[in-house]
Amino acid sequence: MVHFVLAWMLVLSSTFEQAGFHAVHYLLQNFYAGGGKWRTCDQASCATARGDWGVDAATYTLYLRWEQTHNPEFERRMSELLDAAPVYHGPCTKGPCSDWSDTPAWDAVASMREYDVLHDDQALQNAQTALRYVERSTAFQRGACPAIPFQHPPQDQSRVKTLESTANAVKADLLVYEATGDQAYLDDARNGYDNARRYYLDPQLPLYTVHVIDDGFTCSQVAHRFFASVNGDMIWNGMELWRLTGDRHYANEALLTAHAVDDDLSDGLGIFVNMQGDNDVVEPLVEAMLDLAQRQHLDFARRWILRNANAALASRAADGSFPRFFDGPTQDMTSIWEANGGLALQIAAARLAPHAQTQALPAFDATSDTATITSLPATITVDGSGIALVGTISPLCERGHIKVLIDGVETTDQTGLWQNKSMPHGSRVLFAWRWPQSGHHTIELEPGDAKAAMPNALSVSSVLMR
Repeated sequence: MVHFVLAWMLVLSSTFEQAGFHAVHYLLQNFYAGGGKWRTCDQASCATARGDWGVDAATYTLYLRWEQTHNPEFERRMSELLDAAPVYHGPCTKGPCSDWSDTPAWDAVASMREYDVLHDDQALQNAQTALRYVERSTAFQRGACPAIPFQHPPQDQSRVKTLESTANAVKADLLVYEATGDQAYLDDARNGYDNARRYYLDPQLPLYTVHVIDDGFTCSQVAHRFFASVNGDMIWNGMELWRLTGDRHYANEALLTAHAVDDDLSDGLGIFVNMQGDNDVVEPLVEAMLDLAQRQHLDFARRWILRNANAALASRAADGSFPRFFDGPTQDMTSIWEANGGLALQIAAARLAPHAQTQALPAFDATSDTATITSLPATITVDGSGIALVGTISPLCERGHIKVLIDGVETTDQTGLWQNKSMPHGSRVLFAWRWPQSGHHTIELEPGDAKAAMPNALSVSSVLMR
């Protein structure tokens, strides 16, 4: 058992409009590599890519800022992104399939955002062919629940199905329907939405887990793995289906999910806690909450954005990038998967309250007491108002999930501590949590499975307090 003491410092404030301006500046400076490609992390030496969830989230974030400013510079960047965009050719029917099923779904949404900015028919065609690749596939729609696609091509022998494929496809279908008026896309969106609720909706909470395991005989949820991206997409999809069809149940379902995100996936200060590694992105959730705040004038969504945007400013690095934990400390290197959420929050807050003064949380002090934890179970006692764990979970990486219990209660999102292979090497912020006031708290780390209990599964080099 390790005991730590409180230490913190204040962060200077500005207006949200300034924060939004700086966010898009840092997005382009740190992550846009030119030629229609995004860097996968915020260093010049980082690899570049032109499609899939991380870089697509960067395109979505750029679109959010363009929607407010209509800056011609962003239109030029969108034109470059369109010129380099992945192009799909017909459905994958037999395999081998060149891409996983979620990749064209992510890319289809990005293509439609390029279309919204440029009104270029090529962008619309790219979205339509990407949708055909996955939705008209006979390769992915197999197993005990063929209504939802496998994530991996069939030759990979994977049993995983992901809501990333279905939720993004529904969103892209709705965007294409709005652009073309083709009823087939609205029909596909309604069908996909219904299938998502049937297979991915949690039986107790109005939240969506991201994974279903299909072994060919039964389909079972991976319980309580609540990605920000898919829950954000399903909120947005429900509200858009309501607007397009007039069926109120879509809006009711979306609002239940949005309230559950606010109530159940936040820390003691109401700050969203992103338990996922680089396999998730937060921009779609920010986009959904912005839609509720701006178009529906819902105060809880507005408060969610402004509260999280303020919190994230304390974690912002000197180069303007954000780690995935909005309520945590800064991070020396950040991936595009991690950074998009904090950047999108500043842009969203600038749209809702441009002249409001930011009120950043007290930052974690780098001089806080530190310790090394390398075995499980482990207990940390806290006398303070916040905690952050910094380190690695290698060499197990994707195979080991580590449970986190706060004052004896496991976090609602049961992913716990986890590290994806795409995260930059070295120490990362693995977990952060804050409380409204200073007090005595206990954090327990337990193996999520047998592999996570192995020696050196967890290497926490610093435990920062405030």
